[in-house]
Amino acid sequence: MSRIELPEPSSLPPYLRSLHDGARDGDWSTRHVARAFAGNADLLQRYLDFYYPFHSDAGLIESRLKELVRLRIATLNGCRTCKAARLDPDHVTEGEAAFDVDRPAEGSFSPRERAALGLAETMALDHFAVDDAMIRELRRHFSKGELLELMMMTGQYIGFGRVLAILQLEETVCPI
Repeated sequence: MSRIELPEPSSLPPYLRSLHDGARDGDWSTRHVARAFAGNADLLQRYLDFYYPFHSDAGLIESRLKELVRLRIATLNGCRTCKAARLDPDHVTEGEAAFDVDRPAEGSFSPRERAALGLAETMALDHFAVDDAMIRELRRHFSKGELLELMMMTGQYIGFGRVLAILQLEETVCPI
């Protein structure tokens, strides 16, 4: 049950109504998010307009890497809907999405991908552990601009997923 009132879909402003009505069958989380943001529809629209283009090939980091990180954070946040979503199926296989991102050391990831997944996990579980040595290692794989983008994307995946969980707009599970 959501911690905030969810208005009836018929009362939603056009943007939120399109999100609600356009959700896949069984995607109650997207429908709940659309309803939850009725009190500030512009906020959600600006958020999605800003971050969703960056999730694709916009920016410096390739979309495959962003998708791997997003899926790892979904597991760590315990977000079933985010974990089930496939935002880059052309570049991330179902096996990688469903299983390998939860065992990065065992998956067939490149050193760059392993470094990004390690950063994502550390940011999600103990951000104070991101120390100078870790940044030096990350800089072996990422330019300054790429590293900033990777951290920003990871932070927004962590934060938005946790907002959904706090508001009980998502069915969460015990992570790991």
